[in-house]
Amino acid sequence: MSERLSPEVVAHVAQLARLDLTDDELALYTGQLAAVLEHAGDVEALELDDVPPTAHPLSIVNVLRADEPRPCLDRDEVLAMAPSTEDGRFRVPRIMSEDV
Repeated sequence: MSERLSPEVVAHVAQLARLDLTDDELALYTGQLAAVLEHAGDVEALELDDVPPTAHPLSIVNVLRADEPRPCLDRDEVLAMAPSTEDGRFRVPRIMSEDV
């Protein structure tokens, strides 16, 4: 599979991804991508007809407890603990300018 991969193909993919690669990077990534594609070809060649499809390698089911509704703090209690509130909401420092 790697014989079909050329620096021109990698350069085209890089251009589509809006990546500006140097010649050294292009050479490096061409070799690395060729190795990845070769490995994918090895996996593709495996005989997997008798292997059932799985979403997880272990046969475990949800190990988390079931959600149970519980009472939570009252809105006014929570706002009373906040350092600053305004109109029934938390007031936080501005992080963006007005012109955004």
